[in-house]
Amino acid sequence: MFKDTVKQLLDDALNQREDLFLIDFEVLQGNTIKVVIDGDNGVLVEDCMFISRGIEHNLDREEEDFSLEVQSSGATAPFTNKRQYKKNVGRILSVKTTTNDTIEGTLTEANEDAILLEWKVREPKPVGKGKVTVKKQAEISYDTISKAQVVIKF
Repeated sequence: MFKDTVKQLLDDALNQREDLFLIDFEVLQGNTIKVVIDGDNGVLVEDCMFISRGIEHNLDREEEDFSLEVQSSGATAPFTNKRQYKKNVGRILSVKTTTNDTIEGTLTEANEDAILLEWKVREPKPVGKGKVTVKKQAEISYDTISKAQVVIKF
């Protein structure tokens, strides 16, 4: 009952902010509420506060005691939602497929069915000595992705 009420309040708050979307939600033992959100334009502290207030201000602590955590998805946390791919176009991703292949490249496109990664490799010249830089790309459908995350390079 409590979890259903919290989920409805969370959905109501997210419906007011279409740029935000849910990554994870759980109510743990002792009524510890954990919410992880992401946004099409990133997540600010104010966005977390907005979601937190949407839940907290509509629950009565006299009726049911609880603790509430609202946080953004980490910069290198694995993707769980197609919207995360769209917001990260132009960034370098590491994608592990269901066949255990790992591809690292720049995300150049994300549509409803698949993503497109591009990367450069050095290969031997077809004729003569030396190597040449070749641009490669791979279209990967969402159902063949087992894990994908942003690669942070310094």
